[in-house]
Amino acid sequence: MECSLGEVITQQGKGLTRHLEGSGKSARNKKQTITITSEELISNKEHLNLTICATKLDAKDWWGLGSSDPFLTISKSGEYGQWTVVHRTEVLKRNLNPNWKPFTLSITSLCNADHQRALKFSVEDWNLNGSHSHIGEFTTNVAELIEGGAGQKFPLVSQKKKKKKGNKYKNSGVLQISKCLLELRPTFLDYISNGTEMSFTVAIDFTASNGSPQDPNSLHYNNPTGAPNQYITAIKAVGDIIQDYDSDKMFPALGFGARIPPSGQVSHEFFLNLTQDPYCSGVD
Repeated sequence: MECSLGEVITQQGKGLTRHLEGSGKSARNKKQTITITSEELISNKEHLNLTICATKLDAKDWWGLGSSDPFLTISKSGEYGQWTVVHRTEVLKRNLNPNWKPFTLSITSLCNADHQRALKFSVEDWNLNGSHSHIGEFTTNVAELIEGGAGQKFPLVSQKKKKKKGNKYKNSGVLQISKCLLELRPTFLDYISNGTEMSFTVAIDFTASNGSPQDPNSLHYNNPTGAPNQYITAIKAVGDIIQDYDSDKMFPALGFGARIPPSGQVSHEFFLNLTQDPYCSGVD
């Protein structure tokens, strides 16, 4: 049994049932069927909207006498203890109390759809030579961010300074979550499952610029071997996919720039089936 993904999805959760064609002894069984259902992972719909600021960051420029050019990096934990960067904000020059631009991350990219996966928020001071100075960091996860919501604060800790100063060290600044909103965005499957259909209209250029059908370089080339020309290939490539999302599979097909029989007069708008109805049944 063969089918396309589109055929399964358009069943709207009821499942696509087809007869199985067996071999050997099972070939005699004409009653065997298979039902295929599809389910979309909800994580694909989840996006986290964040607005973040920080206050009282350590000054890193001019040996601590100047300011800092802070940026925020968010990384997710890996299976073997490594960290992978998933987002980096813009750099705000000479600012110890930065308000970074709002941003949105998909839950899939942020934490592989695992709300408990550890996330590291790290603030650094940007340097032109690429050797950025670490200000402070903390770890959390999506579940904690959502539960705490807007207003929650996290101390930015520099382990190097903490080790050096001991109990005298408090933090290197405070990061605040100004906005934290988990959003469900409708997907292509949501639209299809709720009855949305896709239409497909074909228009073919028959003007002389396309070349003669006997010319192998022409888009309309009639290959003696029966191989499809570029127009047919393009129509089938798109149409074979779209037709699964159209209930009646009736597609209007038009042309322009050809001599139409029986008069042979050039027409710049005609139906390819040469009738009064532009609709064709199926792509083939």
